[in-house]
Amino acid sequence: MSEKLLLRDDVASVAHLTMNNPGALNALSDGMLAALKSEFAALMEDQSIKAVVLSGAGKAFCAGHDLKEMQAGRQAEDGGAAYFADLFTRCGEVMQMIPRLPMPVIAEVHGIATAAGCQLVASCDMAVAAEGTRFGVNGVNIGLFCSTPMVALSRNVHRKQAFEMLTTGEFIDATRAREIGLVNRVVPPEALVGETRSLAETVAAKLSSAVRIGKQAFYEQVQMPLDAAYDYTGQVMAQNMMDADTAEGIQAFIEKRKPDWS
Repeated sequence: MSEKLLLRDDVASVAHLTMNNPGALNALSDGMLAALKSEFAALMEDQSIKAVVLSGAGKAFCAGHDLKEMQAGRQAEDGGAAYFADLFTRCGEVMQMIPRLPMPVIAEVHGIATAAGCQLVASCDMAVAAEGTRFGVNGVNIGLFCSTPMVALSRNVHRKQAFEMLTTGEFIDATRAREIGLVNRVVPPEALVGETRSLAETVAAKLSSAVRIGKQAFYEQVQMPLDAAYDYTGQVMAQNMMDADTAEGIQAFIEKRKPDWS
């Protein structure tokens, strides 16, 4: 393929990543996983970016793993055991990079988001979907339970809803996805890009040091018992209060003016 699998377009402090293999419905092939991992690693060190939008080119967001590539992996002497173990490890690493990124990542979803594509949506910090988008963890329909997509899905939606999706292999629409907490907003297709961009710009306008601290704390505390979470976040807030820009933000609020952040 002559074109890049992953495109990046930065506008001000928002980076827009576009999975660019529409002919394969932006499947998470070996190449696509490598491209995402590389770009996420670059963003980890990019102090100029305050929000990321992730979308897919063509008629779908992402159809999950590349099944043809997976079948080809079976040709190894071990029947593909080593390849499959490595594939799902690599995929898990990419998914875990998203919550570790210092800036919020917003999925801009249209068409379909299935199996590992649904996992990708669930792994993002927020998601905006176009009306008519369908979501599913459909592997069970072909005899492959979506065990790794289950990790992200079950951390986004109620366990009974997740289990139903995983065991029936049925699609849910964008409205249902919003109801169960998989996406934040559902908009007409023609408004998808603008709505996602607006959300990203709103987040990017906040004090980046506070958002970075807050994102890390969010994912840390959600895994803790209640008392430990309060102990931890109390320390995080105390640390946040020591930031000179935070002091300026509070003083600006008191004085009813815009903060002059460094």
